[in-house]
Amino acid sequence: MLFLWLYMFYSCAGSCAGLTTRGSPAPLRAAPPLPPLLPGEPGEESSLEEQRAAPDAGSPISSFFNGSGTKRLPQAIIIGVKKGGTRALLEFLRVHPDVRAVGAEPHFFDRNYERGLAWYRELMPRTLEGQITMEKTPSYFVTKEAPARISSMCKGTKLIVVVRDPVTRAISDYTQTLSKKPDIPTFESLTFKNRTTGLIDTSWSAIQIGIYAKHLENWLLHFPMGQILFVSGERLISDPAGELGRVQDFLGLKRIITDKHFYFNKTKGFPCLKKAEGSSKPHCLGKTKGRTHPDIDQEVVQRLRDFYRPFNMKFYQMTGQDFGWD
Repeated sequence: MLFLWLYMFYSCAGSCAGLTTRGSPAPLRAAPPLPPLLPGEPGEESSLEEQRAAPDAGSPISSFFNGSGTKRLPQAIIIGVKKGGTRALLEFLRVHPDVRAVGAEPHFFDRNYERGLAWYRELMPRTLEGQITMEKTPSYFVTKEAPARISSMCKGTKLIVVVRDPVTRAISDYTQTLSKKPDIPTFESLTFKNRTTGLIDTSWSAIQIGIYAKHLENWLLHFPMGQILFVSGERLISDPAGELGRVQDFLGLKRIITDKHFYFNKTKGFPCLKKAEGSSKPHCLGKTKGRTHPDIDQEVVQRLRDFYRPFNMKFYQMTGQDFGWD
């Protein structure tokens, strides 16, 4: 009889795991937790499918018994920018015991919005009282519909934007694409609509993303400036503890992540964690971090700096921060 009871219980746990009422999360089920972040360059995307396929994802039965806390919609979101340092920031933040974050990029507010908030909530890790739920999807910052959609979810959502010299960011963006598609045109040819006239092609996403002031205007229609924190991608490398201090203050967290958590890897040229989340071993971002950039014609680089300068100046004025890109 005991065996029969156990068999029925396990069968119910498995079959009921997928049931949920649209608009609200399933109250008992603990979905297989997303594994730790896959190594990658800051801003480099990893799909939910890749993350869920990892060997330590856990079974529905073990998650059912081991799950604790509640799945909540995120109180804070890293919304941008691509190739700015978002993955580094998220990995660093996950060291904090009061931060729980999705490893993969959900892309809810740009690609999956029609799936509904219940689907989005189900992606989130379980949190205990006092912990913050977070996610990061760098493409939100340049998605026109994202600000209104996030505001509709919760007007009090805290937003974090990691920004980087737009010229360096564009070259890094191109370098990532080049690694996947070696036959793409040169950076120089993609930069200009007409090389002779020097007219910059702002329709190219690598260029367009770096016009930060333009994108920020869209966000300020829905969120006050005080709800947005701008993190310097350059300082995240040169002074990770200092930038993480600002982020912890912004999120209302105790300053637990400090200098003692980092060491500088001279070979890679960027800071690494002495101990990553859930590990006792040092951890650096993957081999794609710090790719060697192709040699770009310095005249083209200067043309881009001249192009971005007025937008950078406006961005400095809007944020009250001089990021030192000029």
